[in-house]
Amino acid sequence: MSGDEGRGYEGYARLGLDRSGQAEAFDAIGERYDEAFPHKEGQLAAGAWLAETLPPGSRILDLGCGTGLPTARQLADAGHEVVGVDFSPGMLDLARGNVPEARFLRLDMAELRDGRLGPFDGVAAFFTLLMLPRSEIPHALRMVHGLLRPGGLLALSMVEADVDDFAIPFLGNTIRVSGYLRDELRQVVCEAGFDVAGESTLAYAPASTDVPPEIQLFFNLRRA
Repeated sequence: MSGDEGRGYEGYARLGLDRSGQAEAFDAIGERYDEAFPHKEGQLAAGAWLAETLPPGSRILDLGCGTGLPTARQLADAGHEVVGVDFSPGMLDLARGNVPEARFLRLDMAELRDGRLGPFDGVAAFFTLLMLPRSEIPHALRMVHGLLRPGGLLALSMVEADVDDFAIPFLGNTIRVSGYLRDELRQVVCEAGFDVAGESTLAYAPASTDVPPEIQLFFNLRRA
């Protein structure tokens, strides 16, 4: 990433401190996350696209890896080199147990803005960028663009919602989320330098009384 590109991330770099409460919430949630979201058909399908489209042994970043299930496990089982990052120590402890052959690091997304850990052949970002304010999501997408090799793949998912940094109850905790409507998200990813290779939606009802049903958006993207 050039110096000119990096200057656009100065505000983004400070957001790690602002998200400390999010990390604490996910530490508290721990294994209950997978219990509340037991069926991940959309995520599994998008992970399969990434795993099968890239050559065996490709280097893939699982951005916001959580417990490592199902994505890091799925990618490792397909023979890829997996690097997972998350800001929740509790989630990372679970991920290391679930996928011992992968490498897991405690990092905030903003810490990758200088190209740290790259380059990658593919990136999985499942429900990760929705933790950012809307103003920072384009920066994060351009950061991912910079981490990918030319022609690299990004499997991206978001919840379809017209909200910005909105507080919601989540498994007994409070987290802040952002979202786009489908056409808006398509525009944002294209402006960040990606071509859309495929997209789908999935209506999902979590196995929890305090998390409402949601529409999940899945985009298969290629670095233009």
